[in-house]
Amino acid sequence: MIVVSTRAELKAARDKLASPVVLVPTMGALHDGHRALLRRARGLAGQTGTVAVSIFVNPLQFGPGEDLDRYPRPLPQDLETCQQEHVDLVFAPGVRDMYPAGQVVMVDPGPAGEILEGEFRPGFFRGVLTVVIKLFGLVRPDVAVFGQKDVQQLTLVRRMVADFALGIEIEAVPTVRAADGLALSSRNKYLDPAGRAVATVLYRSLVAGAAAAAGGPRSVRAAAWRVLSAAQAGTGGAGLTVDYLALVAGGTYEIVRDDDFDFSGPAVLAIAARVGSTRLIDNVPVQFGTERDAADD
Repeated sequence: MIVVSTRAELKAARDKLASPVVLVPTMGALHDGHRALLRRARGLAGQTGTVAVSIFVNPLQFGPGEDLDRYPRPLPQDLETCQQEHVDLVFAPGVRDMYPAGQVVMVDPGPAGEILEGEFRPGFFRGVLTVVIKLFGLVRPDVAVFGQKDVQQLTLVRRMVADFALGIEIEAVPTVRAADGLALSSRNKYLDPAGRAVATVLYRSLVAGAAAAAGGPRSVRAAAWRVLSAAQAGTGGAGLTVDYLALVAGGTYEIVRDDDFDFSGPAVLAIAARVGSTRLIDNVPVQFGTERDAADD
């Protein structure tokens, strides 16, 4: 496994890499969810292609008061994980390597980047898309792999690749969960045992919402809110604050309104909530129209 930290080292290594080159962009603190991304990348690259991983905590996507300074950076353990998952190249730059002259030009995420996560974390997706397109330019991958847990990010990256004609295939990997349903995240380390128990209500609410799809969008959100409200009302939901619970159209991330009874097709039920001081996100797919269409036939 080759480990590089500068642009010059990356260029020298990249020119020798066998195609296809499959990139997994990460901020490090790798867990089993990341391992799933690395394994998908290995499968896409095959035995003769190249799996490349970037490890970079991107300051452009952190707002004032967020956890940039305390975000975990266990690089030796991350490199060991990459070695175990048969990664060929790790690019682990510093801030000066990524932004040697600062960053004046930024990527505008468009309307879908201003809602939900974009509303609660202003400038977040400008930072995300800017570092992603920069990594694409430096690594020059044929394929890039992202997790479905960050579904709004995934949607915007796909749109950016299409709009800028980058010619990179974007692969998505389903969310990896712990036995209690909690989506794996580097920020789960911030949760104490009590907070961990509270956090499981996020996934339970999403599952309840998805199960109510036959009743339409209003039923989906209502079912999810019932689970959240019951948790908040009891001792099991102490410290739980919901930023948003939203139903969005698959592929476009446009909000599906509660009164849009004619909506049909794939959607995503997404949530962001704080458990104490720890902010978590999650989502599940929701399919509308299938059961009703079958009944009409």
